[in-house]
Amino acid sequence: MNIKIRLTVMNFLQFGLWGAYLTSMGTFLAGAGFADKIGLFYATQGFVSIFMPALVGIVADRWVPAQKMLGLCHLLAAAAIAGAGYAGAQPVINFGVMFTLYTVSVAFYMPTIALSNSVAYTVLRQNNMDTVKVFPPIRVFGTVGFICAMLTTNFAGFQTSYTQWYFSGILGLLLGVYCFTLPACPVATTARTLAEALGLKAFALFKEKKMAIFFIFSMLLGMSLQITNGFAGPFITGFNSLEGFAGSWGANNANALISLSQISETLCILLIPFFLKRYGIKKVMLISMFAWFLRFGFLGIGNPTTATGIVFLVASMIVYGVAFDFFNVSGSLYVDQETDPSIRSSAQGVFMLMTNGLGAAIGSLAAQKVINSLVNVHMNPAEMVNGVYPTAISQQIMQGWSNSWFVFAGFSLVVAILFAIIFKYKHTPAEN
Repeated sequence: MNIKIRLTVMNFLQFGLWGAYLTSMGTFLAGAGFADKIGLFYATQGFVSIFMPALVGIVADRWVPAQKMLGLCHLLAAAAIAGAGYAGAQPVINFGVMFTLYTVSVAFYMPTIALSNSVAYTVLRQNNMDTVKVFPPIRVFGTVGFICAMLTTNFAGFQTSYTQWYFSGILGLLLGVYCFTLPACPVATTARTLAEALGLKAFALFKEKKMAIFFIFSMLLGMSLQITNGFAGPFITGFNSLEGFAGSWGANNANALISLSQISETLCILLIPFFLKRYGIKKVMLISMFAWFLRFGFLGIGNPTTATGIVFLVASMIVYGVAFDFFNVSGSLYVDQETDPSIRSSAQGVFMLMTNGLGAAIGSLAAQKVINSLVNVHMNPAEMVNGVYPTAISQQIMQGWSNSWFVFAGFSLVVAILFAIIFKYKHTPAEN
């Protein structure tokens, strides 16, 4: 089989198994009685991302060929996520067991994102291919896989069930076995130290004021990253339990609506070169921050049961592409331009740690506190009549969700304003 096709299959499954549950897990947890703990699951992804990729990377560098390490991680992650699904299928769910198995799963899955890239780069170079030209089209199929898995979860009826974890486990098992058939990736002749793998040298960049400011704002923006992954599903699906809103197509197909975000993300990548050239890195980052403001604000206004409400939900999904892509790409480019080549890779690691690690973890936990205070406080299943809350309680829940999204929108707006004032960067078109 053509090596590009083989790597395309790898990327399709790599992100497909994540898309099987990432945006719908919160819906299942809410239905299982753990609405107040959704943020903990998404925060866990951030916390394990701080150290697990580096540790797995050391093993792959020193002892185990990358493609075998990738396969092993996927097999372990698949077994754990399937175990979490089994725990979630029990009549009385043991939260501790389910959460522990989920944590083990993401602890082995999160390192595979970087490891799969490493395998792809190595195999392409072995075949004398230009990674800059050849890899991006291959990587796009990762997003395609994510979207396909989301839609499968939606239309197969998995989004409210533990079955989504079984689905992810099956895809992970297939990928784990498949990885052992990929071309060999030899271990490095000079292994990295733990300090190098963790990128500790790059933390010296915090001594530079401009880089310290940038990384702090990266963390603040990163706090928004997992909020909608965790809570958009329960928000939209939750309309099925509200008087006068139950049974709408939108409320029954939350994952299908949310998949528009990933489609937008794929398309917005194409806009980045134009915006960077015309407006520069700082303005592109600001556009991203204001897009997060709109993302949350539109969710606060929208609902899945009326034409106007759906328009605002769709608008929120569309601006997600700008919110997510514009900062990730422009931020990565800024790090590349402003750091010494000797620590450039480590500096990129710090950027990812601040956004997808600390930022996402702190943001998920903080968002859970907000939603517990404004939404979950009004939810008591004992007060439901035929599976629906009475009108008065339904209105309180709806208002609580709107207020929560407006809190997140306000946070994004404050971050954007402070960034515009504090972060200094002069755009010169020649640089882009």
